[in-house]
Amino acid sequence: MTNDIPPPRPGRRGLRTGRLEAFSDGVFAIAITLLVLDIAVPASAEAHLLRSVADLWPSYLAYVVSVSTIGAMWLGHVAITEYLEHTDVGFVRLNLLLLLVIAFLPFPTRLFADYIGKDSPERVAATIYGLSLLLASTLLLVLWRYALRHRLVRPDAADTEVQFLTKRLTPGLAAYPVFIIAGLFIPVVAIIGYLGIALYDIIPFPWGSIPSGRGRRLPQP
Repeated sequence: MTNDIPPPRPGRRGLRTGRLEAFSDGVFAIAITLLVLDIAVPASAEAHLLRSVADLWPSYLAYVVSVSTIGAMWLGHVAITEYLEHTDVGFVRLNLLLLLVIAFLPFPTRLFADYIGKDSPERVAATIYGLSLLLASTLLLVLWRYALRHRLVRPDAADTEVQFLTKRLTPGLAAYPVFIIAGLFIPVVAIIGYLGIALYDIIPFPWGSIPSGRGRRLPQP
């Protein structure tokens, strides 16, 4: 009797990254899309529409910060997956944990937009917002370090490339706690600080391109 189950492919280790990347990209895209759905003028704004639109500035500010942060996280995620040779079950689970936090970000964004200017509630909302961003940033770095520790990274990746990416994923971990504490006193300053962290990750500084061992440049995280 013949065995219809094909033998495992020689030399193949771990799991392919294609489905992980596609699923992750979808979650990042949905999280960014959900942010704009929370920006809406009240039904009673017809008589003073222009003023009502202007009064939504907290929502605009929170929206820009969250879109920039999620965008920066996505760039970092793209850089990490570009370096992967393969993945494993542990990496997939960590990735799901990261996506859980990314998908949660529209909630603290709306929370801050609703309570800015209301003293104590504003401080609580800014703190929850900052802690959510810190957790997402931490999980992204943990994901990369897991890939390094479990040898999921391409063997042709140069040490300088690996060190550079690790360095680029780290700054927010030091800056977020500072702004979280600042948010207890001046929440708007904290929000602007969070935007600054995201822009640092997004803007392509001259020293911010990672040289790739495959003859092309990877996106800057």
